[in-house]
Order: sequence, then C-alpha cells, then structure tokens
Amino acid sequence: EYRDGEMFAMPGASRSHALIATNVIGDLIQQLRNRPCEVYGIDMRVWVEASGLYTYPDLSVVCGEPIFNPDGRRDILHNPTLLIEVLSPSSEAYDRGKKFEHYRAIPSFREYLLVSQESPLVDRFLRQESGIWLYSTARGLDAEVELSSIGARLALSEVYAKVAFE
Repeated sequence: EYRDGEMFAMPGASRSHALIATNVIGDLIQQLRNRPCEVYGIDMRVWVEASGLYTYPDLSVVCGEPIFNPDGRRDILHNPTLLIEVLSPSSEAYDRGKKFEHYRAIPSFREYLLVSQESPLVDRFLRQESGIWLYSTARGLDAEVELSSIGARLALSEVYAKVAFE
C-alpha cells in the first residue's frame, strides 16, 4: 500500500483469508456475469484521489464503465462501487478506521463489507442518499448479506465454504 508518500508492506494472507476472498469472488462473478459489473481481486489497485491513497482491497466491484488512469494504464481503478476487506488481526483496526475514512471520499463508493475470518460474520456499511452510512451485521452460516449497491446477495455458507474455525 502507498499512502502519504510512504510504502507499507502488507503481510501474506492466511488459508482462511484466501479461501474467503476466493469464495466471494467466485460467487459475485457468477451473479454479475450478465450485468454491466466487473469483479476484481486483490491485484487491482484503487486510488482515492482526495487523499492520494493507493490501496489493494481484497475485492472491488465496479458497476457501469470502469474508470482507470488517464494515461491509458488499466491497473488503478478510480470508481469502485463496492469494496470488500477480509479482516486480518494485523489490519482490522486500519480497515475499520482510517482506510474506511479514505474510501468514503470516493464519490462512486456505495457499499463496504468487512468479512471476519475468525467466525461467520460480515459487517456491512451502505451509503444512503443523504450521505449517511447505514451499518448492519450478518452472523452465522445461515445468514445472508444483501448487496444493494450491485443487486447481489452473499450467503455466508458460501462465503465460508471450506473454512475451518478454531
């Protein structure tokens, strides 16, 4: 990650982290395959123009025409609709706090998911028309999360498929 003129190394992902991210990507690709939306994994950088943050969310989704750098490079997304972070002990406070603060400055950004890898739990933040963020939680393998910003739904049983909890 690059912020405030400084590079920050991000640690490698655990097995649970990788499985969760892969499960969500696969599910969203299937749900959005016939719609004008694109799903990107961790290798797609997102730029927050207002703060100058370049970051690598675990997943990003853009509905409509994706906007990339004006120089023709197509590796830095400017207009995500949905951003998803799979929480790690080392990054959870940052993902919930300062990083979310940066993300909220992206005009196209409508929805944020924070996915626990410790238990079947997803925190969802949805931007209202007024600009206020509405918070909700889905807990347990029988729960679902509606993704209003992209017209999709995630079943936690699918999100956490093959994930072993301690």
